Amino acid sequence: MNKDLELLRRAIAVSNEARNNGNHPFGAILVNSDGEIVLEAENTVITENDVTNHAETNLVRLASRSIPHDQLPSHTLYTSCEPCAMCAGAIYWAGIGRVVYGLAETGLLEITGSGHPENPTLTHPCRLVFAAGGRPTEVTGPLLEEEAARPHAGFWA
Repeated sequence: MNKDLELLRRAIAVSNEARNNGNHPFGAILVNSDGEIVLEAENTVITENDVTNHAETNLVRLASRSIPHDQLPSHTLYTSCEPCAMCAGAIYWAGIGRVVYGLAETGLLEITGSGHPENPTLTHPCRLVFAAGGRPTEVTGPLLEEEAARPHAGFWA
């Protein structure tokens, strides 16, 4: 669990980098079975003008191009916030075997408020998306919610 928290803190740091780069404050990292960070990605929705460029989907795109598909089940995706339904679907289709997240989707909704024009949050837990699939995806979270919420402070106002 201590290693999970350390790696989750890196994903939260990437979310800060996304905010500093003019994007929504979300970050994700991919870790191999040896516990090594192999990829990092931040949200680029604003700077790339693409609503699908969430941190997790950006990471899945990078992983799909650089890691053999049959190796992805042994990888863990750490993300600053619970993956939305779109991102959970992308993670599932990539075959990534485990997800660890910080701030729950419900916690993000409390920060952004209902129907925020830049983040109309879907309150659909990622566990439901994964459970509907034909292969297992292990989920751990929420963890470190207060830390994961900090990059959002004042951002959505």
